[in-house]
Amino acid sequence: MGWTTEDMPDQQGRIALVTGANSGLGLETTRALISRGCTVLMACRSARKGEAARSQLLGSGAAGLDLLELDLSDLTSVARCAREVAERYGRLDLLINNAGLMAPPRMLSRQGYELQFAVNHLGHFALTKALLPLMDDRPQARVVTVTSGAQYFGVMAWDDLQGEQRYDRWKAYSQSKLANVMFALELNQRLQASGSAVRSLAAHPGLARTNLQPVSVAATGAWQEALAYRLMDPLFQSAAQGALPQLYAATASEAQGGEHYGPSQLGGLRGAPKQQPVARAAKDQNLRQRLWTVSESLTEHHSAAV
Repeated sequence: MGWTTEDMPDQQGRIALVTGANSGLGLETTRALISRGCTVLMACRSARKGEAARSQLLGSGAAGLDLLELDLSDLTSVARCAREVAERYGRLDLLINNAGLMAPPRMLSRQGYELQFAVNHLGHFALTKALLPLMDDRPQARVVTVTSGAQYFGVMAWDDLQGEQRYDRWKAYSQSKLANVMFALELNQRLQASGSAVRSLAAHPGLARTNLQPVSVAATGAWQEALAYRLMDPLFQSAAQGALPQLYAATASEAQGGEHYGPSQLGGLRGAPKQQPVARAAKDQNLRQRLWTVSESLTEHHSAAV
């Protein structure tokens, strides 16, 4: 059977921020956390979609839900969101870096960075750094960064991180997902070295049915991808099942900093959460440090002092 939301420990008195909380994995993560008494800050790009999701959850009897506007493609919005959390709550127990984009045509963020790298990695990097002071003294405080199986195909194009010379939307996606797990591991190492009790973990959902796939197909009109998704449909698990690895990483007492969780069956495509290996490049401390340094230089002018 494996671990399910029924096995989640009590979350009364805890505050979690979930990015991309209005749909897919984020919505299911929010639903599970509030079922255990957690107060969840739903950080969403669209206030309208966020409010619709919040109303749906409140309609099913949930309490402890707040809505925050967060556009991860705009570092000014990231800084504003972090300040709002500090002013409204002054503390944070869980940060789940869940939101993401998958394989759109090449577009740029507000600051001029390639959109997938900006949203999937840089926005979460800046948000995490800004919110960490609020997590410092909280028991069992954790940061969970959601990656994907695409990390195993990812290559950091150090000389062309923004895809200016050559852009392949799937390579850019895989690069951003590799960056997620590199960041999660490097963050945990730095937290431990500084004596912080906050822990950083990574998780991936396997093949989960979310709006990432249809949005990607609609943005590019790629009929081949639409066909591939239809053929693979029997392998897909629900968004609720796909959210289990990140929920396990966020709440299970056995989960430790620096670990990476994904589904346990079919090579990590589906099933109950289990610790999974990370991409080889993510094990290289020199590469992780290089990514950290680059990320700091790309985000430093927009950081939020909380």
